[in-house]
Amino acid sequence: MLSAKRDGKAAARFFRKVLKAKHTQTPRVITVDKNAAYPVAVDELKQDKTLKAETELRQSKYLNNRIEQDHRNVKRIVKPMMGFQSFNTARRTLQGIEAMAMMRKGQVKGINQGDSVSQAEFINELFGVIT
Repeated sequence: MLSAKRDGKAAARFFRKVLKAKHTQTPRVITVDKNAAYPVAVDELKQDKTLKAETELRQSKYLNNRIEQDHRNVKRIVKPMMGFQSFNTARRTLQGIEAMAMMRKGQVKGINQGDSVSQAEFINELFGVIT
C-alpha cells in the first residue's frame, strides 16, 4: 500500500484493510521488515482489539516476507525509472504495474494464469483498441 509517509498511522491503515477482507483470519504471526512503524501499528491494533493480544510481530529483513517477495518484480520495473516526479505519478504508475501483475498471476476473472492471448484481448477491450 502506497502512502505519502511510511509511518505508524499508514501501517495501521494497511493492516486494518488487510484484516477486514473476508478471506483472512486473525494471524498468529505477522512477518514484516524492520521498519519502525510496524510495532507502533501492531500495538495500536492490539489496543483497539483488531488484533489478538497473542499475535506475534516478527521483524526480519528477508525471512519469508511474502509482501517483499511479491513486490520484487515491481521493484525491478521501477528501479530503471530513477524515481517519480510526484506522489500522484508514483501512485498511478504502481497501480498500473500491480494491475498487470494481477492479470499475469490469474487474479482477474476470465483470464487464466499464463494465457497471454486473453490478457491481450482484455487490454484491447479495456482501452478500446481495435485490431
